Amino acid sequence: QLKLVESGGGLVQPGGSLRLSCAASGGTADFVAIGWFRQAPGKEREREGVSCISSTSTGDSPYYADAVKGRFTISRDNAKNTVYLQMDSLKPEDTAIYFCALDEGPYCSDYSPGAWLYRTVWGQGTLVTVSS
Repeated sequence: QLKLVESGGGLVQPGGSLRLSCAASGGTADFVAIGWFRQAPGKEREREGVSCISSTSTGDSPYYADAVKGRFTISRDNAKNTVYLQMDSLKPEDTAIYFCALDEGPYCSDYSPGAWLYRTVWGQGTLVTVSS
């Protein structure tokens, strides 16, 4: 079964950038869509859908939540079995633990509130803090 490991979090000033990585092991990740969720401080029971990238074979466009459109870019490197989330123009409200998760198939599915409850394979998370 695929396992996921996130990295790349840290402390950054408002307006700064970070690139998160989600490395898959235990198999080839390109057959499945992979999404990013985030959990803000004090909201342990809620993970917000941030972005998703479908399997390369689908040719689908990535999904972005309205809150991050134009600032975040998702990509995947199949040779490295890794999905990236480039985060630019970061704001204090982007502060959260960021998790990657396998989607249900090759296409990005639901990323509305509560959708995270139906994901079964997660990484351990990486903390992003945006503060001056």
